[in-house]
Amino acid sequence: MAEARSWPPGRTKITGALRALLETKDFGAITTAEIARTAGVTEALIYKYFKDKRDLLYQVLSEYLEHYHSRAETDIKGIKGASNKIRKIIWSHINVYATDRVFAKILLLDVRSFSDYYTSETYKLVRKYTGILLEIIKEGVAEGELRDDIPPVFLRQVILGAIEYVCIRSVILGRSLSPDDLTENLCECIFKGIEHKGKRK
Repeated sequence: MAEARSWPPGRTKITGALRALLETKDFGAITTAEIARTAGVTEALIYKYFKDKRDLLYQVLSEYLEHYHSRAETDIKGIKGASNKIRKIIWSHINVYATDRVFAKILLLDVRSFSDYYTSETYKLVRKYTGILLEIIKEGVAEGELRDDIPPVFLRQVILGAIEYVCIRSVILGRSLSPDDLTENLCECIFKGIEHKGKRK
């Protein structure tokens, strides 16, 4: 994954080391000493850039979110219609989980056990990331393409919840995911419930 911005080399080595370790180990089993050894830096340097191991995890997730937020915005450019954009967002979201298991593990499993995560700056980036989908839903409602009798925020929750539900078991067990098949099945279920019956063509 490309860095979202230019960081000092030492910091980049540390975040890269944690990502590498998360490919084979659970976050709770990783020590700062192990991160430092993997990064080829002193343990003290970790605390120069991060408050603690959890803060390091949050910062790694933030870098992922900045990267994927930018990608999501690019993915929907040139696509017409809210339903088509939602389909693309669903596919992209599942594809990220399928191809970047470290990001998937951090977002779906690791950070959710920490209560301070929900008041962190990183969680604000999560809200920004999922805000793209919310704006598409609002667009669809305004254009008469999607139902206007269900709150857009609720529709977003349903879509994101469905994506997580069909992906999380495979993420936990290290099984493969099929973005094409899962997107088709989810869209078949979701759109029959949220498309306006008399939507304008």
